[in-house]
Amino acid sequence: MNRNAQPTLAPLDEGLTTARRLQRSGWTWPAGLGFVTLLAWVAGTAVQLQQRQLFEGRFYLLMVFGTAVAGAGLVSFRAFRGPGLAARPIAVVLIASLVVAGLAFAVTGLRASVYVNQSLQPQFQGRDLLVTGVVAAMVQRNDTGLRFRLQVESAHEAGGAKDASDVTDAKPPVQLPAQIYLSWYGGVAKNAEMGAEMQRQPAGLAPGERWQMTVRLKAPHGASNPHGFDFELWLWEQGLGATGYVRSTPRDDPPKRLAQTWAHPVEQVRQSTRDAIFDRVADRKLAGVIAALVVGDQNAIDRADWDIFRATGVAHLMSISGLHITMFAWLAVLLVGWLWRRSASLCRLFPAPSAGLVGGALLAAAYAVFSGFGLPAQRTVIMLATLGILNLLGKRWPWPHTWMLACAAVVLFDPWALLQAGFWLSFVAVGILFAADSGSPRPQNPTLMQRLISLLQEQWTLTLALTPLALLLFGQVSVIGLVANVLAIPWVTLVVTPLAMLGAVFNPFWDVAAMAVSLLARVLDGFASVGFATVTIAQAPLLFGVAGLLGGILLALRLPWYGRILGLPLLVPVLIWQAPRPTMGHFELLAADIGQGNAVLVRTQSHALVFDTGPRFSRESDAGHRVLVPLLRALDERVDTVLLSHRDADHTGGAQAVLAMQPQAKLLSSIEDGHELQKIRPSTRCVAGQQWRWDGVDFEILQPFAADYAQAVSSNALSCVLRINNGQQTALLTGDIELAQEARLVAVGANLKADVMLVPHHGSQTSSSAAFLDAVKPDFALVQAGYRNRFGHPAAGVMLRYAERQIKVFDSVHCGAATWNSAKPKHMECQREKGLRYWHKEPSG
Repeated sequence: MNRNAQPTLAPLDEGLTTARRLQRSGWTWPAGLGFVTLLAWVAGTAVQLQQRQLFEGRFYLLMVFGTAVAGAGLVSFRAFRGPGLAARPIAVVLIASLVVAGLAFAVTGLRASVYVNQSLQPQFQGRDLLVTGVVAAMVQRNDTGLRFRLQVESAHEAGGAKDASDVTDAKPPVQLPAQIYLSWYGGVAKNAEMGAEMQRQPAGLAPGERWQMTVRLKAPHGASNPHGFDFELWLWEQGLGATGYVRSTPRDDPPKRLAQTWAHPVEQVRQSTRDAIFDRVADRKLAGVIAALVVGDQNAIDRADWDIFRATGVAHLMSISGLHITMFAWLAVLLVGWLWRRSASLCRLFPAPSAGLVGGALLAAAYAVFSGFGLPAQRTVIMLATLGILNLLGKRWPWPHTWMLACAAVVLFDPWALLQAGFWLSFVAVGILFAADSGSPRPQNPTLMQRLISLLQEQWTLTLALTPLALLLFGQVSVIGLVANVLAIPWVTLVVTPLAMLGAVFNPFWDVAAMAVSLLARVLDGFASVGFATVTIAQAPLLFGVAGLLGGILLALRLPWYGRILGLPLLVPVLIWQAPRPTMGHFELLAADIGQGNAVLVRTQSHALVFDTGPRFSRESDAGHRVLVPLLRALDERVDTVLLSHRDADHTGGAQAVLAMQPQAKLLSSIEDGHELQKIRPSTRCVAGQQWRWDGVDFEILQPFAADYAQAVSSNALSCVLRINNGQQTALLTGDIELAQEARLVAVGANLKADVMLVPHHGSQTSSSAAFLDAVKPDFALVQAGYRNRFGHPAAGVMLRYAERQIKVFDSVHCGAATWNSAKPKHMECQREKGLRYWHKEPSG
């Protein structure tokens, strides 16, 4: 007897059995080829999105042609007919995948090349342009004025035609992007571009209106910070080729409303509905939530409410998300199917289930359009349409094929969705629900308890599996999110949203919806007040995050316990990973990209200090919420001291958000006793001579002097100057000191020599004297200033003094967030260079 025969035949028999099972479930080689090619399309698109610079358009055209020819040749190849496929399946799959991935790369690159050629030309930046256009979307209003999209019809340099009919004196037309994003400041607007002047502003501005106005534009530009929001990518996806503001000071020709057009009727209805909600509901916080659910205006929700929604894990319910549209589609399918069954002739013409499916999908698409057709809504509509078409065609694909087809369809429509957190959360969630479905028959008429148990199981599965992904994307997860969502999901989707939608037909329903929102808000306030409501950890690298996601999925799947337990080791890297810190005796500076202002994070081995907190942009937006809080959360940083150099808003604007996030942090500043921040955290005055030591690194305040507080000096003159030294390398953070303070520091013999310095007063002409620079002699100088700011910072003459001394200057406009470590004193890391992609424009001017 040959003892080796059985072990040799067993794997073959097992493999054949597995192959038969796969074939019965739809997993044949052609099906496997289809799945892999769909995956290849997504992968090829993802690779193209990593390009730092685009190739020439003709390269992508040639690549499209080449891959199309290769694909046609592969389809006609004899391996796809007869036994050849079985003989060479791996080679066929590999070649097909490369062809499809190459085609996806080329198509995405070609689309990007077409779009990038429509951007604002550099020579028109900062110049007054007379533009005629139509308001293209619902107008956003905040405490500084209006924000709106303008569909450009014509443009000339200002100073030519005075009105739309005067074309004889008009200067040559200017080619602008098809749509631009404008601000119209009103009241007393204190901001980096307009200053403090009384602005003229219309009582109302609505979609469909044609206006002629003088504007000042600039190319898309946004802050570039680690773990920060990519504003330039958002503008790119929205098709907005330039940003700017309306010139409407008393010195300018007033903007003119030319006509009301029939363009953008849906946006007109959306804005009138939103305005009616705010007219009906007295409580603006409740009205904001209703407006967000009815017309998709997320900006209407108060910032404090967003904080509560995020802490309780229900933020996804407060916007028109995939959940809302899916639920609406489900109800629409039931309603259309029920109505269709009332007519025998209609049923003979077209089956009721299919009619319900088509009607439900169309109504869901209409709802998505009415709600603003944002990217989450677009993705959901595409996914529902894909699944609906498969159903109508009678296809019963394995769930991975269906899931990947929906994913590829969305990526084909919007390639840049792959860079959005919402894309990954929604599609991973759908995949998890598919995978976790055991396939066992469900009761045809489930009881309420069975429905509740099923809901709890699905919510638990999603929470467990998506926790590592949430930690990877956001650095925090809501501990009480499971309980909060169990209550909030049915309440919002089945009570609040239907009432809010009915209010568009009969306004009193909005009063009832407001009551429902108020009840939910009270419950969520209670949840958010729990000390352990959220857990924050440092955001792990991508590889660790992917491993953690796989671990979460294994734990969530319906597998034997020994299969699930394999997910635990995969979670460990995500949970224990810590952001790298300076070693003992060294320190690190991270000068955040916050626009016109100062904000520097200083870290030692076990301590952290925030020097200034950047500007306040509006009542609902500041550098603290936008930049510093997400950055500190991503690093899982515990701040010991917040040092505010002086009272100016571009240095203290984000302080309230940072102090709220860091309750243990001490406040050190030169702000006056009556300053509003004193109510939040009483501050200690910074006075020359104060010193402390962290992890072998010395910190010393050089200015102001105690006597300065008794004198009537400007806030800039009271700027706290901080010197950081480890015995070998030194950093000097200067605030907004001016020539007089610089001269005094030099005269008193302060130890000013430093390797890196924060340029005083953002590079203003009132600072950076030659004597001061000769005393400091830095290798590097950091300028934190806004892009094309109205102050002209940094001044050309000041930069010339730095250049004459061979001091390397890094400004936040070109560098983004700048990171310097005393362990590598000759190296400066720029976030804009590190994260550069082709939609990031090179700043000019």
